[in-house]
Amino acid sequence: MDAEIRALIELMPRLRGKEIKARVLDGGLTNRNYHIECEGDEYVLRVMGKNSTLLGIERKFEHTCAQAAHVAGVGPEVVEFLPDPGAMLSRFVAGRALVPTDLHQPAIMQRVVKSLHQYHECASGAGNFSAFETVRRYYARALERQVSIPQNIVQAFEISARIEKEVGLPESVCPCHNDLLSGNLIDDGRSIWILDWEYARAGDAFFDLGNLAANNLFTPEHETMLLQIYFGRARPADLRRLRLMRLASDLREAMWGFLQMGISTLDFDYRSYAHHHLERFQKGADREVGEQGLS
Repeated sequence: MDAEIRALIELMPRLRGKEIKARVLDGGLTNRNYHIECEGDEYVLRVMGKNSTLLGIERKFEHTCAQAAHVAGVGPEVVEFLPDPGAMLSRFVAGRALVPTDLHQPAIMQRVVKSLHQYHECASGAGNFSAFETVRRYYARALERQVSIPQNIVQAFEISARIEKEVGLPESVCPCHNDLLSGNLIDDGRSIWILDWEYARAGDAFFDLGNLAANNLFTPEHETMLLQIYFGRARPADLRRLRLMRLASDLREAMWGFLQMGISTLDFDYRSYAHHHLERFQKGADREVGEQGLS
């Protein structure tokens, strides 16, 4: 355990002065995470990455949304929060982190959607989120840091503007997670727990649905199944909105990767990540434009 972690632990009444075992957890492209054992209890200590505010992360919003998720029964309890220097201690959730193909199974998708829907319907949340505004902000900040961005980003932004115009404002705003990677979904055998609330804000539920579909490689059949589970039916207009938000999700991921190239100190290939998502956005946009066009 390094000196920084020891110092954070001493700031937390739940852990201070007690016998602690800590090990690094794999994963995390913005933060460092540790599994903590303390007198028979297990926690996850999340040490927030430097420059995370440049990614639009507001730790007070993350804390509020994580608490709301716990109240809704879909997130682990937050037991300590240190906004400065930046750390959060949550109950450890035992279970298996899902992989994308798990969500292709109807029974697992059913449970994932149930948990997501519970959070969407909860009364609490914080902040506001728009994928389109986020993309523009990431792009400006990446340029400030002289990140090399492909020239075809201009065409991508033109398509994004047309998508933004077509989807318009959400019919209703609700608490959203906005980062539904399979690794953020833990199956304890009964329920699906949702982790990592740092991008959570109030927004359009269809972005969460599109983000879930994009991150977990849903086929058209899976997209239809997702809407049938969530709404009880899959209307053509909803399917269209889902697919457009899926494109918005991929462009957000691409620009997140480009910005990370200019600010992150972690050993990760953000360039490949960004190019992968930009190419996926372009292929998906070609398909959507070719089939139905954009307004």
